[in-house]
Amino acid sequence: MTTYPARPLAPVVLEELRVRDDAGRPLSPFTDEEGGAPLRCCLRRSEPGERIALVSYAPLRRWAAETGAEPGAYDEQGPVFVHAEACAGPDGREEYPFADAHRTVRRYSADGHILGGELVEKLGDDAFRNAFDDPSVALVHVRAVEYGCFLYEVRRPPA
Repeated sequence: MTTYPARPLAPVVLEELRVRDDAGRPLSPFTDEEGGAPLRCCLRRSEPGERIALVSYAPLRRWAAETGAEPGAYDEQGPVFVHAEACAGPDGREEYPFADAHRTVRRYSADGHILGGELVEKLGDDAFRNAFDDPSVALVHVRAVEYGCFLYEVRRPPA
């Protein structure tokens, strides 16, 4: 059976973002009094009292730098929450984090161009199987519907 692992932001990327984000701004941490922010470093919601930061992140640009893709105008950056200091990463309890609301599954080709997307009511294997049934899909972004924010990526499983 094929698995579709959710990929948090990589530790090396987080180290960079905690110095300067993808918009060139320095880290501005704060104490999250309410909790509930979707953390992209450990793929869970923040707890009240945790130190977090909102940083600008360019997910497709980072992927393209790793793969040699040329996303052109599809290169975008947007806000994501991360822990202000290093954390342990995902605890593995949730197969598909942030599945508690409608999500968009946005598909990208190997050259970094958008191939379409799908609004899903429940994230699960079917959503990713449907996306990767198209052989030209190399990467999927899971996004929040309400703001369009990047939540995490899923890459095409090895053949």
